[in-house]
Amino acid sequence: MNETQRVVLVSGLSGAGKSTILRALEDLGYETVDNPPLPLVEELVLRSGRRLAMGVDARSRGFDAEAVLAALARLGEAGMRPELVYATAADETLLRRYTETRRRHPLAPQGMVRDGIAAEQAATSALRAAADIVVDTSDLSMPALRGLIEARFGSAAESGMAVSLLSFAYPAGLPAEADLVFDARFLRNPHYDPALRPMTGLDPAVGAYVEADPDFGPFLGRIADLLELLLPRFVQEGKKYVTIAIGCTGGRHRSVHLAGRLAARLGAGGWRVAVIHRELAREGILKPSATTTASATTTAPRASSSAAPVQAQEA
Repeated sequence: MNETQRVVLVSGLSGAGKSTILRALEDLGYETVDNPPLPLVEELVLRSGRRLAMGVDARSRGFDAEAVLAALARLGEAGMRPELVYATAADETLLRRYTETRRRHPLAPQGMVRDGIAAEQAATSALRAAADIVVDTSDLSMPALRGLIEARFGSAAESGMAVSLLSFAYPAGLPAEADLVFDARFLRNPHYDPALRPMTGLDPAVGAYVEADPDFGPFLGRIADLLELLLPRFVQEGKKYVTIAIGCTGGRHRSVHLAGRLAARLGAGGWRVAVIHRELAREGILKPSATTTASATTTAPRASSSAAPVQAQEA
């Protein structure tokens, strides 16, 4: 296997979106294998001449979390680039998805779904603790989840660090995958202008309204200055992905516009940026293709120095 080939192991909780993640990786050109017998994992990697993604979870024959971690360690020692992605979601979200799909939980085929969720959490807890990326899909639509995976594992992300900007609404909860969180609620709110209320931060009129706040420019500039300091240091520490969340009250106006402006600023500096507007995607305002965008395709020069709308319901 050459240096550019990658091995992605997808694990986590049933119903948390593992199948969606695997399909997104397949669309990116990865050879995918779902739920192989655990003893075959290393053999499949050694025989594959392509980038490989495998789904391994508590359904797998001979499943043992410590054995999975040992296999990943051996692959790393053999010069591979194994990465572990763990998909999770809140208990109530998983219960709702099972109710909607009328499926049985694989660890409780004759019992209660809640018992199966608890058993799977216990069986995979070591994988969650060791994961390179933990993706909480409780508040992610399937298009947003696919966009997140595309941003982090697409061919442009083979080197350097991928930056994801995520706008959100505070009442809907903080994004679990966020590395940094910024609060835009102090800026003037377009919600109180009847003409602007039905619009979003993607509309120029809303952007002009938000930017008329005298503190918008300094706020944007100071966030950008902070990231100019932090991002190269993250790269030096070996971090491959960073998620920057920007929140406001409704997640439709201020945070959306600020995320877009910050993405343009970072993209101009050479960082590869993906933008996800969580609430707009959940409300169906954005088409799937508009959920994520790439602002740049090169790595910042400094980086070379020494994470009942439609949900991801698949298992």
